[in-house]
Amino acid sequence: MAKARYIMIGGFLGAGKSTAILRLAHYLNEKGLRVGLITNDQGAGLVDTAMLHSHGFPVEEIAGGCFCCRFNSLVEAASRLSKESRPDVFIAEPVGSCTDLVASVSYPLSRIYGDNFTIAPLSVLVDPARAMRILGLESGRAFSSKVTYIYRKQLEEADLIVINKCDLLEKPGLESLRQALGSNFPGAEVLACSARCGTGLDVWFQRIATCELGGNHRMELDYEVYAEGEALLGWLNCTAEISATEAFEGDILLTALAAHIQGQLNSKEIEIAHLKMTLSPHDESGELAVINLVRNDYVPELSQSLSDPLQSGQLILNLRAEASPEELRTAVIAALHHCSEIAHLTLTIEHLEHFRPAKPTPTHRMTRIGTA
Repeated sequence: MAKARYIMIGGFLGAGKSTAILRLAHYLNEKGLRVGLITNDQGAGLVDTAMLHSHGFPVEEIAGGCFCCRFNSLVEAASRLSKESRPDVFIAEPVGSCTDLVASVSYPLSRIYGDNFTIAPLSVLVDPARAMRILGLESGRAFSSKVTYIYRKQLEEADLIVINKCDLLEKPGLESLRQALGSNFPGAEVLACSARCGTGLDVWFQRIATCELGGNHRMELDYEVYAEGEALLGWLNCTAEISATEAFEGDILLTALAAHIQGQLNSKEIEIAHLKMTLSPHDESGELAVINLVRNDYVPELSQSLSDPLQSGQLILNLRAEASPEELRTAVIAALHHCSEIAHLTLTIEHLEHFRPAKPTPTHRMTRIGTA
């Protein structure tokens, strides 16, 4: 029996992982390979899961902790997908604030389940604007030092650093970022693409489809600083039912909600890591509207739109920012209340959780393949 391929695509919150994973899944499908997807979050109710499901791919969601802390759940999710759809390739999207993935996920998979999987090199995606600020190439609002520590550690352990959204950069800026990443993280190959536009993907996809994980990653990581950095991030997941007596424009509602939340957080100088929402109508269309905001000084972007107005539907909202969970809750509740009043909507919150991530405690940690 042929081994399945395990591909993990990391990167900080807002790097565009889900869009890239969707592109990769379609690319592999077109080559005749069955694909199973595994999403991951500290909480429950993920936009990414809903978005990937809407494209017809089998998806398993692991909630309540990152892959490193829920390693057994990751293996169980792969087993369920194997029984249901027998994937040739598993694509896993870890939590955007997670690092140490090679030592705590890739190497244990290779050592313990090497008869079942071949392991692809670890790809880490970057949003170019965020990366340029963290590397000192541009000015602008940035994260605090302990959150930045996590960001840099993600890049340090990467086999492939992928500059995503390269369509947003002029050629000189892209080249400066390439050089800075190569200089700061010499152990990685630096590639560039635009998952949104579909450009520059072939070289990257060929690498992760054919190359093998290296066997000697030795990244030093201070788990206390890592935990403190994660604890500075507020996490909020919300699911709500929305209805109206007359049909309304779902795309306009999502745009208004995102702008209202953005304005409130900007007024408090709270740095947004990622705000994303989906709206799915309660009809048989199977459509889904998706909107993303990846930093404070950017415009919310609709990556999927609805063809027609709707009269009722489900909203899923995920917000991550460097702020207290209570501040995020206040901003989200205020935005939901404001937009529902303006649009004359009835809105019922079915699920709302807001918290700081717990200290990461990996199930396994190996500094190289075959050693604990």
